[in-house]
Amino acid sequence: MSTDASGADAENAPSDDDAPTRAELAARVDELEARLAEGDADDGGKKMSIIATKGTLDMAYPPLILASTAAAFGYEVTVFHTFWGLDILHEERSTDLKLSSVGNPNMPVPNVVGALPGMDRVTTSMMERRIEDNDTATIEELIETSLEMGVEFQACQMTIDLMGYDEDDFYDGVRTGVGAATAIQDMAEADIQLLI
Repeated sequence: MSTDASGADAENAPSDDDAPTRAELAARVDELEARLAEGDADDGGKKMSIIATKGTLDMAYPPLILASTAAAFGYEVTVFHTFWGLDILHEERSTDLKLSSVGNPNMPVPNVVGALPGMDRVTTSMMERRIEDNDTATIEELIETSLEMGVEFQACQMTIDLMGYDEDDFYDGVRTGVGAATAIQDMAEADIQLLI
């Protein structure tokens, strides 16, 4: 049995006749690239599912900021709004969200003072002024930006019925008539699930 300079069996070494042609190599590269592209398409990217349940001014921001940021990073994002969280998507009510100091230990107002009549109006005005002074986006601006980025806002049908809202009350682009089963299926398929 003969061996080449590296010690390998000469009979097992591929001959020049066995080497693939340039055209065969190009065809193989094309096939591998197509299979890789197919795999990427099947992956569908990352998905985030958010459930928004609160409709106060301070709790409207977290789901909107997280949704728009995730969309900017290429996530497919859905936000299911139920109970008071539905007010975030209600065109009229979203412009009048309140902030209560009662039960919020981080507010600079003691609970006993926060419970006085008219204090919600005061704390809401304080937060609105802070939002304006810091040039923070409004709720409406965040919703519009998120919709432009492909975020799907879902309005819970049971809550729409419960609150007596009309489907026309919501921002254009909001998906109405969504039930809990759809939200659960969406969460089951998501890489990230958040309840806010």
